[in-house]
Amino acid sequence: MRKVEVTPYSVKWKSDFEKEAQKLQIIYGSELYAIHHIGSTSVQGLSAKPIIDIMPVVKDVSLVDAYDEEMAGIGYEALGEFGISGRRYFRKGGNERTHHIHLFEEGSPHIERHLAFRDFLREHPDYATAYGELKEGLAKEFPNDMEAYIAGKADFIKEVEKIALEWYRKL
Repeated sequence: MRKVEVTPYSVKWKSDFEKEAQKLQIIYGSELYAIHHIGSTSVQGLSAKPIIDIMPVVKDVSLVDAYDEEMAGIGYEALGEFGISGRRYFRKGGNERTHHIHLFEEGSPHIERHLAFRDFLREHPDYATAYGELKEGLAKEFPNDMEAYIAGKADFIKEVEKIALEWYRKL
């Protein structure tokens, strides 16, 4: 069972992302358009589960499965689409998770959604603070129930994501 742990922001998360991004660049090489640090660990000052979320963007997602063995070689479990069409999802660390990979093909609407949410929180500290406080409260309330923790964030995420997409599209 995974324990719900939310910690204060750590400057280490940025370097953890950069180290892992270098490994992904070596594996996927010319298939990559970009590698983005997403999720709460990408927002300075935001409390988060200490799991680095990474979003590589590739030319052709159908070619990604050929690299699953190489991903396993650096500690990742390949889980296919894992509930989101067009995504390739990987996780590292088992129940002591350290990284999640959300890989999409260029043009996927999920790319914009993730970047809008991240950038909105970066530019609107009041929303980031509210989100951090919500997560901290849920982690205390549901320390051994990851599903309840995730469900408790859902309405906030949907609401802010809608606002964030409108904001992002005006940039």
